[in-house]
Order: sequence, then structure tokens, then C-alpha cells
Amino acid sequence: MISFKINNQPVSFKGDPKTPTLWVIRDELKLTGTKFGCGIGQCGACSIHINGKVVRSCVTPIESLAEQNITTIEGLAKDGQLTPIQQAWIKHDVPQCGYCQAGQIMAATDLLNQNSNPSDDDIVQAMSNICRCGTYVRIKKAIHEAADAMHEGAGS
Repeated sequence: MISFKINNQPVSFKGDPKTPTLWVIRDELKLTGTKFGCGIGQCGACSIHINGKVVRSCVTPIESLAEQNITTIEGLAKDGQLTPIQQAWIKHDVPQCGYCQAGQIMAATDLLNQNSNPSDDDIVQAMSNICRCGTYVRIKKAIHEAADAMHEGAGS
């Protein structure tokens, strides 16, 4: 039995400890915002946070999450209030097909948690997720806007 918290809720998984976390999240816990993309940890569609840091869930065995805190895209908003990055994503109409966007938002959230005022180069370096639609310019704009909103909110 592997026990952990997901989106602040305690859960347990009884199954193969080598099962990729992605499949536990999607199939067992029915949290389908986290997407399957490549299955080899390269595209980022499956990105989640473990203890606040972004990881690729398709290559993370569930056994490594014992007693850890996991956040999925469903757990970012608090009390129905979208985060600044989620709000900026909507404002800048970032997604086209939208498939990669949950992972993109998780990566952008981690970036802004580490660097509250990223340059374009910082964004390019940190955002290793792949977007087949090529919305990278909008992603960059949304990250800059979210950073600005976070600074304004901190000053109020």
C-alpha cells in the first residue's frame, strides 16, 4: 500500500509499485487533466508537482511518491480562484488544441515559484514542454503577465 496526498487529499494505492504515476492519477483517481503524451518523459503533457516541483508523471513510478504531496492541474486553483498563470492563459488565449496545456501550466507555475521575474531566456530554458500547435509566443506572454500580476498582488 502506497499512501500519499494528491491535491491535499490523502489517498492510497494498492497495486504494482512500479506503475507510472500518470496511470494511477488518470485510471485509479480519475483525475484526467494530466495527459498522456509520449510516455518517455519528453513532451511534458503529464507534468505534475511533487512537493512543489514539476515532474513528468509518465516516468515516475508510484512507489517513489510514498508520503509525498502531489498537485495536479485540478489542484492548482484554490477555493474556485484561478491562479495568476491560469488567468493569464485564458486572457492570452494560449491553447489551440489544448492537449499540452495542463502540463504547460504546471511547468510555468513551477518556473514562477522559482523565478518570479523570468526573462525570455529563462522561460525558454525552463519550459521544456512540447506544444504541437506552436503557441510558444503566447505561452511566453502569459508567463510574463502572470509574473507581473503576482508582483502587483504581493504589493497590495
